[in-house]
Amino acid sequence: MPHAHLNGIDIYYRIDGADEAPPLLFSNSLGTNIGMWDRETAELARDFRVIRYDSRGHGKSGAPESFYTIDQLGADAVALLDHLEVERTWYCGLSKGGMVGQWLGINAPERVERLVLSNTSAHMAPKDLWDGRIATALDGGMAALTETVVERWFTQAFRDKAESDVERIRQMLLTTPAHGYAACCGAIRDMDQRAGLASVTAPTMVIVGDSDPATPPDHGELIASAIPGGRLHVIENAAHLSNIEQPEQYMAALRGFLTA
Repeated sequence: MPHAHLNGIDIYYRIDGADEAPPLLFSNSLGTNIGMWDRETAELARDFRVIRYDSRGHGKSGAPESFYTIDQLGADAVALLDHLEVERTWYCGLSKGGMVGQWLGINAPERVERLVLSNTSAHMAPKDLWDGRIATALDGGMAALTETVVERWFTQAFRDKAESDVERIRQMLLTTPAHGYAACCGAIRDMDQRAGLASVTAPTMVIVGDSDPATPPDHGELIASAIPGGRLHVIENAAHLSNIEQPEQYMAALRGFLTA
């Protein structure tokens, strides 16, 4: 299993596709791992060198018990690109991964060819909501959070008809280190990237789910309107993990934008 020791921790990553193909970096949501991008990888590895990694605190990557910042999460992505000798990359991140994508667009614009910011936000108030989630994770473990999270991540209709897909995500949540989850919650709680969005120069598509209660459509609308030339794409009948709930809609939008 490939790991790179970056910024003091081991980061797990996987590469699919030809070495000479354009690089495409995927970044996972809070509480998941690289497996959330399995469908996209199978489809896009024919045209891209697909790079996936488990975010700090998640999956098979290291999970330091100190709280993290959005700067650290962004710096991890840059360090992985450096390790792989990738100068510029296409990028797609969902939720927390979309927050990392915003950070890259603002702070490392020379590393990004195109940005896809999916089901995400530039600022997520109120802070006491995140404090409560942190306390629940640290006191009760991931089992205390998982069912509530699953209900917010998928519509009722999808939960009723796609039990295997929902169960796969449930297991990702349950196996995420509680302190890694809580530490990333701290990064999201303290993040405010709104002022920097106007400096993003990479062509950017913002994806929203029309039924997403976690990062509602107006959060994506704010990002798309603030980034010069930013475009908004709405996935219909989808909540937070729109790539899982509506994979055909999502892939059509993603492929169309990445290969434009």
